[in-house]
Amino acid sequence: MNFEFYIAKRLIKGKEHKISISAPIIKIAIAAIAIGLVMMLIAIATSIGLKHKIREKVSAFNGHIQISNFDNNRSEVSVTPISRNQDFYPEFKDVDGVSHLQAVATKAGVIRTEETFDTFIAKGVGQDYHWDIFAEYLVQGRLPEYTGEISEEALVSSLMANRLQLKVGDTFYALFPKQEDALKSPNQRKFMMVGTFDSGFEELDNKYIFIDLRHVQRMNRWGPDEIGNFEVFLNDFDDLEEKGNEIYSRTLSGLDTTTIKDNYFQIFEWMELFDFNTALIIGIMIIVGGINMITALLVLILERTPMIGILKALGSTNWSIRKMFLYNAAYLISIGLFWGNLLGLGLLFLQQQFQLFKFPNPEEYYIDYIPVHLDLLAIVLLNIGVLVLCLLMLLIPSYIITKVTPVKAITFE
Repeated sequence: MNFEFYIAKRLIKGKEHKISISAPIIKIAIAAIAIGLVMMLIAIATSIGLKHKIREKVSAFNGHIQISNFDNNRSEVSVTPISRNQDFYPEFKDVDGVSHLQAVATKAGVIRTEETFDTFIAKGVGQDYHWDIFAEYLVQGRLPEYTGEISEEALVSSLMANRLQLKVGDTFYALFPKQEDALKSPNQRKFMMVGTFDSGFEELDNKYIFIDLRHVQRMNRWGPDEIGNFEVFLNDFDDLEEKGNEIYSRTLSGLDTTTIKDNYFQIFEWMELFDFNTALIIGIMIIVGGINMITALLVLILERTPMIGILKALGSTNWSIRKMFLYNAAYLISIGLFWGNLLGLGLLFLQQQFQLFKFPNPEEYYIDYIPVHLDLLAIVLLNIGVLVLCLLMLLIPSYIITKVTPVKAITFE
């Protein structure tokens, strides 16, 4: 057995340290490590969880990557149609990592009721639309069905429905300007609201309603195979930039590709601050935990000064004795990590299952509760990182052992 580890093990199991002056200091150091780890776990899990939720909401309305005509149109309204008959549709077989591809078109309009009106962007979708994402945001009614004949069913956000005083099952009229001449009498369409949704993303909820794609095609005088753009969904969001470039290279020169990071760069720049804040919290907690462990280590060394002198007199090297105390410190840190993981992961699991904690101002975070995402790899790396960094911080204070001389230490009282 390793000699240093054997001595450290005897020190850990010894009963005298439990009633010594170092006992409360050691407990405080362990508590500091545990509390620090809880804070770090919460910071990482909530940061990742919030980013994932915001990504899901934005991609639910726009997909991860949009393929459209290469033109000067920077509005959210489809102007120039593209053919649905592309080599990559309905499945993008040339690019790995694409989970779904759908054809859509958008058109601006005004909803008119007897008492009020509201502007909106109608998103025309067809049979290939990926409704599974929106099932989570459905509040009342059901999702529309666009199979068979052209449908009058529409899906409207709860915010817009409340402003227009509409209920599920009500009909309403919408006016759309004519694309070829906005001065002419607008197109009028009658719709029935079959459901309402609430994504928590007020910027998008206030903007979109969902209708049958064929309405947009008829109003724009497009053919049945002409659409506004394609929306691409990926299996892994982290591949967004890479897949965006790959899709761009695999499409015709007349087509352009943009990612949701390009279209919503302000939101994603804001989310980048989460990483900085998380790193700052982790850094502060490691420093606090490390300082407490330094204090505990120095107290342990002072308590064991006679033992250090005897070991030196018997021929032990300074590094050998330092390793004994570092093993002891690693054990104390491990106890703190154990309790920190137990409390932190338990709290995060409860939040994940029951959503106990809510945002006081959900409109600023696009979600009403605090989301968490438990990443096993991140948790393991965090524990290893805390253990290693705290031990590295203890290397300098453990140097005090080299200053202990056997003659003075053995007679130390």
